[in-house]
Amino acid sequence: MAALLVAACAGTPPGTRRPAPEFAFADPPYAVDGRLSARHAGNAVAVHFAWRHDPPRDELIVTTPLGQTVAELSGDTAAGRVEARMADGRRAEAPDWATLTERALGFPLPVSGLAAWIRAEPRRGSAYSVEADAEGRVAVLRQDGWEVVYDYADAGARAPLRVRITYPEFEIRVVIDRWR
Repeated sequence: MAALLVAACAGTPPGTRRPAPEFAFADPPYAVDGRLSARHAGNAVAVHFAWRHDPPRDELIVTTPLGQTVAELSGDTAAGRVEARMADGRRAEAPDWATLTERALGFPLPVSGLAAWIRAEPRRGSAYSVEADAEGRVAVLRQDGWEVVYDYADAGARAPLRVRITYPEFEIRVVIDRWR
């Protein structure tokens, strides 16, 4: 009995990294509201967003910090088409998210990767490396030249609260206000 108690109390020492989690590469639907800031080549932007991911479709509403709609973006990866409706009535289309977000928002948002990265998972079909934190969650993910660093609300949280995504001379910070 004493041996069982000692074994039960002997957990992973604080600060010790656990093995990286296994990934099923599922692409479940979700919705998330939050804030995003991006910096690239001396330019910066800060927006709020509401994102509905329901594969193969994504809908992203981008607003100013004061709530004014900047753009409504939608896309269908199966159809290979994404579009934006700007607040002033203009419309734009592109074959992929990076091209469209660059035109509509002024910076290329890696939506195809971000759909998985925001859930602390790698994107399917591309090499990656992962570092786990002491709770066995993804702490750092590297994929396609991007580095994604996660911050969680507390030791019991499974979904990230903050995500910092960097690429040479490019940084995106996401704060998640609500998972739906």
